[in-house]
Amino acid sequence: MRRPAARLPVFAALALALLGGDASAGEIAPGERRSGRAFMAPQTQAMQADDTSNPGMLWVLQGASLWEEKAGASGRSCAGCHGAAEAMRGVATRFPAFDAASGKLIDLTGRIRQCRSERQGAPDLPRDSDALLALTTLVAHQSRGLPIAPPKEPRLAPYRETGRQIFTTRMGQLDLSCANCHDDHWNQRLAGSAVTQAHPTGYPLYRLEWQGIGSLQRRLRNCMIGVRAEPFAAGSEEFIALELYLMQRAAGMEIETPAVRP
Repeated sequence: MRRPAARLPVFAALALALLGGDASAGEIAPGERRSGRAFMAPQTQAMQADDTSNPGMLWVLQGASLWEEKAGASGRSCAGCHGAAEAMRGVATRFPAFDAASGKLIDLTGRIRQCRSERQGAPDLPRDSDALLALTTLVAHQSRGLPIAPPKEPRLAPYRETGRQIFTTRMGQLDLSCANCHDDHWNQRLAGSAVTQAHPTGYPLYRLEWQGIGSLQRRLRNCMIGVRAEPFAAGSEEFIALELYLMQRAAGMEIETPAVRP
C-alpha cells in the first residue's frame, strides 16, 4: 500500500461508504462501453460539441501559435519539420507507444517534449505547463473523430499488464482500486456526480472544476489523492503504463479532444 495523502476529501469518504464491497464485475463488455460525454448534463455536452463555446479550443489556438513558433538552437518550428498541424491527424490514436531510442514507453506529451529537446534544441516544457498542454491539445485535436488504435507492438505487453495491475489493485487508506469505481459502479452516482467508465477519449480536456485544460495524469493524480494514496510522479512509467491500459480498454472509441467535463 502506498503512503496515504495528508487529508481525506469529502468525496473520498462518500466513496468508501458506497464502494466498500469487493470488485467483482470485471472489465466492461465492448457493447456497453460509453464515453464520459454520455454521462454529462446536456448543457455540458452542448458546450463540448460547439467549438465556439468549448473553452478547450482556446488551448488549441494557443497550440497552433506555438506550432508555428521557431524555438531552440535549431531555429526551427514544429511546422518546419511536420508541416501544418493537420499532418498530425491519427497520431494521438496510437499513443502511448514504444520508443525504440530509449527502449521505454512514451506518451504523446513525452514525445512532444522529446522532439523539442532533441530536434529543436529548445528548453524543456514542464509537464502540465500551459504551453505543453496547448501543444498536446493541438496535436490530439487533429485526431478528433478517429478511433483509438493502440499499436500492436509485442514490446508493449509488459507495460500494458503493469497498467492493468495498477487499475485493479486496491491502494490508499480507503483500500479502493480504479476498477472498484469504473468497472463495478460506473452506472451509479457519487455525491450527485456520475461515475464514468474512465475511458480517456478526450484528453487533454477542459474541466469546469479546474477552469482550465488538464492532462489525463492530472486526473489520475486527483483520483489517487481521493483514495488517500500517494500519486505516482508526473511522467512516471507507472502513469504511462496505466494510460496505455486505459487506451487499450477504449480501443475503437473516438477521440474527442478537447472534451469538456464538470
